[in-house]
Amino acid sequence: MRAVLDYCTGGTERQLAAGTQLLTEGGASGPLYVLKQGKLEVLKGEMVVATVTEPGAVLGEMSVLLGQPYTATVRACSDAVVYEFQDAAALLKREPDVTLLLARMLAQRLNAANTYLADLKRQYAGHGTHLAMVGEVLQSMINLPPLEVSPGSDRQSDPRM
Repeated sequence: MRAVLDYCTGGTERQLAAGTQLLTEGGASGPLYVLKQGKLEVLKGEMVVATVTEPGAVLGEMSVLLGQPYTATVRACSDAVVYEFQDAAALLKREPDVTLLLARMLAQRLNAANTYLADLKRQYAGHGTHLAMVGEVLQSMINLPPLEVSPGSDRQSDPRM
């Protein structure tokens, strides 16, 4: 994703002190960010799900593309520098190369998730029905109806588990 840095001249450079929260899960969609340097962590609820250190990593893109609140919290683990784009949609329209890089990154994430879920399904085939939902998740990722999925929702846990 370092190639994204070539398109950041129009962004506002922001300095983040360690501990600064950049995005808040559930918060209104807003700017798009690109990491220039430092270390950020991505949280779903209170669980750290990823650490971001690669310059050029994009943050807030899912919210921008879906027009929904931020899907995760992002905070600085160390002092960091990011580029901020207040009008992310304009950036993506003006710079089709950035849009293509973003699409590739999202496709890589989706491929990794599909591969992981398929492997889980294969490993636990024949071990009862408690992981039957994996097949349903895989199917929904292929035929996802727009705006109907709410990861981390308040749905009740499976009583069979």
